[in-house]
Formats: sequence, C-alpha cells, structure tokens
Amino acid sequence: MTAAKVHFPSEGCLVEFMQGNSPVPAIVLEARNDRLRLYSIAKRELTLSPSRLLPWSGPFLGAGLSRQRMDEALEAHRALRDAAAAGISALELWELAQGEISRASIEWLAGLLWTEADIDREAALGHALLSAKAYFRFSPPDFEVFDRATVEKRLAEAESNRLREVAAAAGARFFHKLWEARNRKRGEAPPEPPEEFAADGLGDRLKAMLLARAVEPEQSDEAALWKALVKGLPDLPHLALVLAESWGLVPEHYNFLLDRIGYGRGEDWARDFAGECGALARAAELFAGCLEPDDTPYVSVDAADAADRDDALHVELKDGVFLLRAALACPAAVWPFGGPLDKAVQKRASSLYLPEGNEHMLPSSIGRALFSLDEGLPRPALVFALRLSEQGELLQAAPELRLVRVAANLDPAGCEPALADGGQEANAAPPAAKAALHTLMLRKALALARILRRARLAAGAVITERRDPELSLTEDEDGVYVDIVPGPHAPLTHMLVEEMMVLCNGTAAAWGREHAVPLFYRTQNVALPREFAGVWSEPHDLARVIRSLPPATLECEARRHAGLALEAYAMVTSPLRRYTDLFNQGQIIRFLLQEEYKRGTGGTARAGGVNSAEGVEKIEKTEETGDPAPSADRPGLLRAQDVLLPGPPLSREETLALLPLISARAEAAGQVQRLRPRYWKLLFFCRHGDKKWWDAVVAEENENFAVAALPWAQLMVRGRRRQFDEKIYPGMRIKVRLGKINPLTGEIQLLESTEA
Repeated sequence: MTAAKVHFPSEGCLVEFMQGNSPVPAIVLEARNDRLRLYSIAKRELTLSPSRLLPWSGPFLGAGLSRQRMDEALEAHRALRDAAAAGISALELWELAQGEISRASIEWLAGLLWTEADIDREAALGHALLSAKAYFRFSPPDFEVFDRATVEKRLAEAESNRLREVAAAAGARFFHKLWEARNRKRGEAPPEPPEEFAADGLGDRLKAMLLARAVEPEQSDEAALWKALVKGLPDLPHLALVLAESWGLVPEHYNFLLDRIGYGRGEDWARDFAGECGALARAAELFAGCLEPDDTPYVSVDAADAADRDDALHVELKDGVFLLRAALACPAAVWPFGGPLDKAVQKRASSLYLPEGNEHMLPSSIGRALFSLDEGLPRPALVFALRLSEQGELLQAAPELRLVRVAANLDPAGCEPALADGGQEANAAPPAAKAALHTLMLRKALALARILRRARLAAGAVITERRDPELSLTEDEDGVYVDIVPGPHAPLTHMLVEEMMVLCNGTAAAWGREHAVPLFYRTQNVALPREFAGVWSEPHDLARVIRSLPPATLECEARRHAGLALEAYAMVTSPLRRYTDLFNQGQIIRFLLQEEYKRGTGGTARAGGVNSAEGVEKIEKTEETGDPAPSADRPGLLRAQDVLLPGPPLSREETLALLPLISARAEAAGQVQRLRPRYWKLLFFCRHGDKKWWDAVVAEENENFAVAALPWAQLMVRGRRRQFDEKIYPGMRIKVRLGKINPLTGEIQLLESTEA
C-alpha cells in the first residue's frame, strides 16, 4: 500500500467527499469526463461530480479490486487518518499561520508540520481543519485562515450554541417538571434542577432568563432558546412568572410590576445613598435652627397606620374672616436637587400603597425620621397662611417657612364623630376622644370646607365620591387568602381634608403664576357641560361622568383644571409621597429664600446652598472648622443672614426639560397603583369560583354591551347585551356570576346576570 498523492483520480484511486459535516472515503470504480462512479465506505455505489471531491486524492489502490479488498482498504486508511488527525493540534497550526496568510492550500499547511507529508497525513490534516471551524473554513480547494478577532468571535458563538443546545435539551425537561409542580403544596420543595445546570453556568442563565421574562414576557432576547424550552407547554402570557414561582425564584403572588418600572423594594435601594442622606440630615438640622418657631396648635389627619405625614392644619374664625394655616412637610428646603439621590427619588415618582405592603418614595431616614409632621416633634414646614371671607373668597395668601410642632396626629375614624352633628359620645374610643380635644377647631375647618365646596360646585366642579374597599390579606397553610371589606367611612373628614388640600394646591398655583415661578401644574383644560357639575356617588352617575372627563395631564403651563373648577392647580401638599410636590415646593422655597436674602442684605444670595451638593460640602466644612453658628438677631422668614442658601428656582426651560421624564415616571407608578389592587381583587373572585352570585348595578348599557359595577369591590365588568335582561337601565340592581378570571392579565368575564 503506497501513500502517494494522485492529482487526477481514476479507477482504483481512493478519494474523499463531504457528506453532512464529515468526510467520507470512497474508491473510484469508473471515471468519466464529468462524473465519477464511487464505492463508499458505507458499501454503497454512488455517482458524483469531480468538483465534489476533497483536494486530497490517493493513494492509487489498483483497478478491479474485489469488494472485500476495497472494504479492507477503506477501513485501513480511515483508521490511519483518524489516528493521525487525533495527534494534530489545529490551534497550534493556526498560531503558526494566522497573521501571515489569509488563505492556503492543504499542501502548504501540511508543510508547516512535516518535511514530507504523504496523502494520508494531508487527509488527516484536512480532517482536523474541517473540525476546527472556529479557526479555519474550507473554501474549495483551499482553507481560509481566520484572524484573531474573527476566531474569538466564532469561539464565543460556538460556545453559545453549545450551551444553547444543552440548555434546550435539559432545560425543556426541567421546565416541564416545573409546570407540573406549579400546584404543589406549600412548604414542598421545588423540583431539583438537572446536573447539567451545575456546569457552564446554565442554571444561572436559565434563572436570569425566567426572571427577565417574568417582568417583560414579550422580550426578544434569546427568543429561539425560549421557544425550545417551553415547547409543549401552554402558551400563557405570564408563563415565565409561573415557572419562576414554581422554581422558587420568586415568592407566590410576586409583584413583577415593580421590577418592570425599576422600583426598588423596601429600604435596600437607599443604601447606595447613605452618604447623601447623612449630609442631608445635617443640613436639615442647621436649617431648622434658622427658622422662626410657630406655636400654632396644628393637627394632622391621616390614616391610623400612616408613616409619612405631609400636612397639618389649623383654622380660626375671627371677625367674620377664616384664618387658615396649613403646615406642609418641606424636605425640599434642603433637598439635593440634581444629585444621585434626587435622580433615584425622581425615578420612584411616588409612594405606593398596596395591599401587600406600602413602598415609600423617600428613604425612611429622611421621609419619616426627619420631615414627617409627627406629633410633638419640631419640624421645618412650608406654611400657607391664608385669610378667607365667610363666602370662601381668598383675601390674602402668604407662604412662609417656620419651625412647627404638631399638637395631635388624628385619624379619620376619630375625627368623624367630632364633626358629625351631636358631637362626641361620653364613652368614645381613644381615637375619637383624642380628636374631641380639637372639636371646636375641626368644626371651624369643616364649616370652611363646606363653603369652599359650595363655591367650587357653583363654578362647575365635578366631584366623585367612592368608598374604596380594604383588601385584607391573610396567610395560612393553603396560601394567601384575600378578603374585600368596606373601607372606613368618614365622609365629613374626607371632605374637610380634600377641600383644604385643593385650596392649598390652587393657592400655590396662583402664587406661582403671580411670581413667575415655574411649577408643574395638573391641567384639565376642557369645557364640561353644566349638568356635570355636582357630587356623584352612584355607579351609573360615576360611569357617565368619568367617561366624559379626560384625564388630567402634567404641564408647565398654568391652565384650567375643569374637574376641580380652578384656574390653575399645582400640587405641593404631599412632598413626602409625590415627586411633583417635592419639586414644586423646591421652586417656591428657593424663591422665598432668595427674596428674603435680598431684603436682608440688599444683594443677591450666594450660589450653592443646603439643597445642592456644593452647599452640603460647605456645611460639612463649617462643622469641621467650628465657625460661629448662624446669628439669631433678626426676625423674619429666617433668623439668620449667613445661612447657606440654594440657588434660584429653575427656569421655565429647565423645568420643561424635566417634564417628560417626571410625567412618564408618575404614570408608571400610577399604573402599578391601579393594577396591583386589581390583581388581588380578581384573586378574591377566583377563590370563590364561578357559581357564586354577586350584587351589582348596571353602570352603562348600549345595544351591544353593558357594564356591571360591583361598588362594594370598586370593580367594573363588561358583558354582551344579550347576557342582561332586555329591560335593563343604568342604576338597575342586578346579580352577576363571574368567571374566566386571570389575575395576572387582569381579565374577568361576566358569565350570567339576573335581576336582583
């Protein structure tokens, strides 16, 4: 047996051709001009074009060989070539060739390894190069030699493809187990991942994929792998979330909406800003020491479990004039606008009050510990001092900065008896007894609130009153149980607080417009039919009115808010819970401090201050050097002339530049606030099944559809007109059966209705 190379294969020559991804040896039985008849190692005869042959033909074995002899020769040469190929390092050859040439023949490449290479060695080298697809590409009759950058890219792609194949095979089996185990008993361990997950980080990769798709189910990343993993599983929009829960990656009833908008949970998100929070606390202490004390006995009215108390009020009636003082928490006085903490809070946009627990916009070390208007504690406040006539006409308005101490933190349940006709009972519960100490002031405030409401209604205000239910979540061995119970009913207290806050926000808007201070305004600049004015509480009235009211928008222009019947409305009353309020307060306070400084010095305020990074740095340096504390020899807005002041309010252009982001983030947070309670409500109906009948009211109807309202749950369900009685009308009391409920997608269908 010789190993000579043959350049023009004829009968009896050993050749190779590609079949699939492998070279196949064969012997030429007959050679024609344009076709070769071959006998392959698979013991089959076939006809090929000479162009299909690989560029290493030989040796010549002789014509007219028997089949047995050809089989033996083919097996012998294959074994010889396989053994030789196993000893060839394609990587070492590539290191020798790359950078020198981009294309070479098999003979040239063989010359880098051997002084003389017979045909079996050349063929073995060809086999090795065909397998080294990351380094070489067969481009007949030569091989391309990839450069280093291309090799690195192809190696990464090859590894990714390998991992994808392993993940698809092992992951698909595991995902099916997760699906089957989704209804396992509480406390039961999830399925064990396969052994393949421990290698190459596959487990972490699939975990990351599930968590990412749990948040954004429609993302396109690794779509092919995902399709392979879930083949045979139901096509559900939140399949990834279901599998992640089954694996134990997220808890049951996981709120993926927070991840979708990038809203950090709890206090973990604030740890990155510990330095800023500490500097802000020192600035707040310095600033509070410069404020004139206010001995007004303010009271706040918040839910019993409130953690952030933004506002408190006090009302007097003297000589036919109402004197209202509204104290508002004011973190904006020392807030580091433009800094990292500010950008993080700006992204959060607002606090969220969810059935499973509240999420606060500000870190607790700031919102609750420094600025919340808690009973008995000295707090800096932006105070709106207002004088109003007995008809509710605003006579005078002056925002000012003061150091206040709230006399009492009250809740609606305690205030309502004090406001109701008949006064307090002798054996009133503690919250009511506490509120009773402030009955006279509360009733003056209620009288003013009634006057203000009548004036707004006369101006065309559209007021909706809905009693929001409370969602109670309890956990047992079977899971989380949801109950819907009536919320607290305190209509007088609610009206009092609402009218006071509307008045303050409307006053802030008018003040901002008068002093040309750019603010964010809530606008609803539309013309409403006169008959829409009023207080609406029935489901069918609410549906009619809300359908016709466009949503309010956030703007930088002071334009009319039709629903509130105000010429301008800028929110400032909840700076601990809404970023728009925090920003607006910052604009007002900056203006006040600048004007006070000008009056006291005859000049302009220094750039940088307690609510800028530069100002915080100056405060720290002052503390280190032991410079004298601010003087206290001048009454007024501030007792000190040498306190570091913030820069001027942002310009209209700067405010406009912030508007798109702040508006988008506020909408994102608002969507979570709407959708998450709905999830729990639908879970409540899910647990009761589709056989139970529920009390409802027809809210809307037309020739095709009708809407049933469940006021006790604050839920609306649409059904086809034929599912209702022929004589239904808005306001009609009915009973309904509900089904086909999917809490994750928010879907619920009306199955049947009947007259109540």
